Amino acid sequence: MALLTSDAIQQELASMDGWIFQGNVIHKNINFDTYMAGIAFINKLADIAEANNHHPDLTVGWCKVGVTFTSHDQGGVTGQCITMAKAVDTLL
Repeated sequence: MALLTSDAIQQELASMDGWIFQGNVIHKNINFDTYMAGIAFINKLADIAEANNHHPDLTVGWCKVGVTFTSHDQGGVTGQCITMAKAVDTLL
């Protein structure tokens, strides 16, 4: 899948809450009421990522999870990254 232009990425993210484009990644920080709610979210996201063969980089903290998508093969953001970001939003 081809890399998206910066303009195309910004246009997609404009309608998506909390996602930022920086460097060659898109990222969102998500807060949860409990630590275990964040872990449950990660488990659901892991199933979707595996099914789509497009896996995020995750950071886990106390009641917060950071989700980052990029295509390591392509070296930037692709349409599949945007699709997975939308899947994250659907989970929330």
